[in-house]
Amino acid sequence: MARIIESTLMTLDGVIEDPAKWVGRYLDDDFQKGALERLLRTEAMLMGRNTYGLLSRDWASQKGEFAEAINRVRKYVISSTLEQANWNNSTIVRGDVVREVSKLKEEVDGELAIYGHGLLSQTLLKNGPIDEIRVSIFPLLLGSGKLLFRQGEQRALRLIETLSLPTGVVVVRYDSTAQ
Repeated sequence: MARIIESTLMTLDGVIEDPAKWVGRYLDDDFQKGALERLLRTEAMLMGRNTYGLLSRDWASQKGEFAEAINRVRKYVISSTLEQANWNNSTIVRGDVVREVSKLKEEVDGELAIYGHGLLSQTLLKNGPIDEIRVSIFPLLLGSGKLLFRQGEQRALRLIETLSLPTGVVVVRYDSTAQ
């Protein structure tokens, strides 16, 4: 059975919107090495339509180890509106989100990665299938933008690990199955 691990990039003031616009100077060798190691352990990725659009835009034509890995990995796009998924190894999954993701969790061995905390993650977190939340907190205040959690989201988490990088980025991992 797979473990579902959500990884989110966030500013210190909680903004998660379009990190490609603000993470650049913090992506040192340590951060990139860790991101690649996690991706190489990933059996498949889960994503909603918006994340699919952003990641396919940013990575489909890129070169390098991370780009090759993310382009190669199996991708499941949970969407009722996306007509086609042209990014390499992408499959559209329709139907009841929790039921379909729970089936994938049973069928896949290893890690199922979710990048970002959008509607898909909110739905899965509310209904239980997410096993771990990993947040990379960037030492940056943006002052506006889409925030990590929405009003009303509640979940008890258990700290697994913290890692402080030389750039000031702090990576925290939480077990989200702790109730």
